[in-house]
Amino acid sequence: MPVAEPTQDEAMQQQSNRSLTKKLWWFVVGAFAFGWALVPLYDVLCSVTGYGSKKELLVAAHAAERIDMNRWVNVEFISSVPTVGEWDFGPEQTEIKVHPGQLYEATFHAKNLRAQPVVAQAIPSIAPNPATQYFRKTDCFCFTPQKFEANQQRELKVRFFVDPSLPPNIDRVTLGYAIFDVPQTQVAYVN
Repeated sequence: MPVAEPTQDEAMQQQSNRSLTKKLWWFVVGAFAFGWALVPLYDVLCSVTGYGSKKELLVAAHAAERIDMNRWVNVEFISSVPTVGEWDFGPEQTEIKVHPGQLYEATFHAKNLRAQPVVAQAIPSIAPNPATQYFRKTDCFCFTPQKFEANQQRELKVRFFVDPSLPPNIDRVTLGYAIFDVPQTQVAYVN
């Protein structure tokens, strides 16, 4: 039995199917390449921004191995709200004593006092200035903007340690945060 030649419509459909198949294969190859490149891209992003940096985590791990149990450093927590009446924001504890090299966690409470949702960004500061390079935050609510619903209250955590190589003449470090509203044009990436 002879095989019938495809009609012009069938031939065009076969050509269209082949073209679509090629495009889908290129899509699969591109998706695989993108997935493979995510790890180096993430490393570059972390090194540029300093967030989630492997280097910082290695420093934290190394410092945790060198806990100075013979020394105490007072860490004081303060907060400020530059716009009066829009936020209730402050630390759970105003001060703790820490051993350099040991990992600690502190909690801040924040409440949006407005009747509409808002996104906030906390900006940290450390005093005295020479202590800045020895105070390491391994996880912090200040790393990303925080979305608050109307009248929502939340606990915000910061995990930190004081590097054991902090000069011996510094026995008090102050960690302060100021909380600001983030303009709506900058909140597309906030959960």
